[in-house]
Amino acid sequence: MPTRKAEAEWNGSLREGKGSMKLGSGAFEGSYSFGTRFEGAPGTNPEELIAAAHAGCFSMAFSAALGKAGYTPTSIHTTAGVHLEKVGEGFGITRIDLDMEATIPGISEDEFQQIAKAAKEGCPVSKALAGVENIALNAKLSS
Repeated sequence: MPTRKAEAEWNGSLREGKGSMKLGSGAFEGSYSFGTRFEGAPGTNPEELIAAAHAGCFSMAFSAALGKAGYTPTSIHTTAGVHLEKVGEGFGITRIDLDMEATIPGISEDEFQQIAKAAKEGCPVSKALAGVENIALNAKLSS
């Protein structure tokens, strides 16, 4: 399996400085700063990139698990919310909320929930983020 890479550069102090992050594939490059991370200013931040990775990984893991169970999803849409909060003297990711809605012909609600839960636990990004105390899943089956 290939090693995936990304890079970041930071210039200046924490509050006045700025940086850029770039994916090794070249698919994304964006600026970040204290303002984009803590104050909602335009630009990206590390937590947003973690959220994108987690949403994408979970959606693929769920699709794979559905396939093993004999289902083909019409659509899977996942949003991840990464909560960065003050923890002691610093900051920490304290919670990740995965909100997923999927259309899957022929599946029961119980089986849907079981497969979604297993996909959350088996997703490689979920495993990498196991230090986050709470990764919540809200899975909704749509028709």
